[in-house]
Amino acid sequence: MAAPYQWSFDAIGTRWSIDTEVELPESVRDRVSSLVERFDRDWSRFRDDSLPARIRLAPGVHPLPTDAGPLLDLYDTLHELTDGAMSPCVGTSLEHLGYDAAYGLQRAPGWQPAPSWADTQRSGGTLTTRERFVLDVGAAGKGYLVDQVLAALAEVPGPVTVDGSGDLRHRADRGPAMRVALEHPRDPGLAIGVVELGDAAIAASAINRRAWGPGLHHVLDARTGRPADEVLATWVVAPSALLADALATALFFVPPERLTPRFGFGYVVLDHDLRARCSPELAGALFR
Repeated sequence: MAAPYQWSFDAIGTRWSIDTEVELPESVRDRVSSLVERFDRDWSRFRDDSLPARIRLAPGVHPLPTDAGPLLDLYDTLHELTDGAMSPCVGTSLEHLGYDAAYGLQRAPGWQPAPSWADTQRSGGTLTTRERFVLDVGAAGKGYLVDQVLAALAEVPGPVTVDGSGDLRHRADRGPAMRVALEHPRDPGLAIGVVELGDAAIAASAINRRAWGPGLHHVLDARTGRPADEVLATWVVAPSALLADALATALFFVPPERLTPRFGFGYVVLDHDLRARCSPELAGALFR
């Protein structure tokens, strides 16, 4: 059964909704709005007053947002586990293919590998860069913001669901698990399965989303600048939306077995022939 109250708004380029048992006071909405605005100002590569804007202008020592640690720590780990395929430097490759701040969607010739994330250094709340590049934390940033929004709703009683258009975290608060349909990547009107979500997060990634030309989509291999082409869609259930969001992207580049020794999560990986791999830990079912 749907929660009786829903607050919907646009943030970081997509539609969000917060479902609650009680109506959110204006003070809570203002707190969430300020949080979202700060996150956008800190991390958006589509603004001229953000960290990515400063890194784009010149190499050097750049102050980091105060909450950068968990986000960039996870990028460090997944950069290693994917042998460099997943990188926050991938914005350079995305813009080469036309996914730029102006949404020009006109690709330049060839492919543009991203600069190496290993050539940067973090220390004492700063990031030191050796060259200009386009920082893009889109593979994990939205999930991180979902977690922060849920934390800002700690005083709200009852179950709470924060849905950032594909990155969702549910606080069951001793209530029943919610059923989440896994959208068919080739037919949004169908589902390939359902997941039972308790106090956890789920994130999905698919190459049919944010696609702007034949073979062009947002999931790029930073080593080559080419779109990933072996996986059609992924879903990850994890304790946090940050982890779920990031792992949903990492599964485009490495098999689950490369990641499961480091992280506890459930997953579905769907290939182009609609063959699915599902973790035994996943609470749910796939439709045959």
